[in-house]
Amino acid sequence: MPPLTRWFVKTGLVYLVAALMVGTLIAAQSVLELPFDKLKAGPAAVAALGPVYFHLLMLGWVTQLIFGVAYWLFPTYSKEKPRGSERLARATYGLLNVGLVLRVIGEPANALQPQTGWGWLLASSAILQWLAGLCFVLNTWGRIKGK
Repeated sequence: MPPLTRWFVKTGLVYLVAALMVGTLIAAQSVLELPFDKLKAGPAAVAALGPVYFHLLMLGWVTQLIFGVAYWLFPTYSKEKPRGSERLARATYGLLNVGLVLRVIGEPANALQPQTGWGWLLASSAILQWLAGLCFVLNTWGRIKGK
């Protein structure tokens, strides 16, 4: 298994645990009516975690796993570059993860204080994640071949 595949898969596993933790917090707050007011965070703070849960699960876990396994198992590009461009693959990993971390910070911040200008963080996150997807497609396209 290539090192970059291990990075994708292990990072995905970390995001899976984080997503499940956030999902549990959201469910616990709605069912148990946890006293977040004593922690200076109300139900709105927990509700703002909904998009974070989704992004951690879908981009952090599912997308990372798909990208890592595809990088490893798709047909070779050439004998010289069996997995395509290592540089593009690393860019995919970096852009996806930086974008996801910005999203995890920006979603609740923007939901709780939209007037403070957190929207730029979400826009930056979306651009980085789009670039990650573009890098993945560019690097993988040539590996999809007929017989």
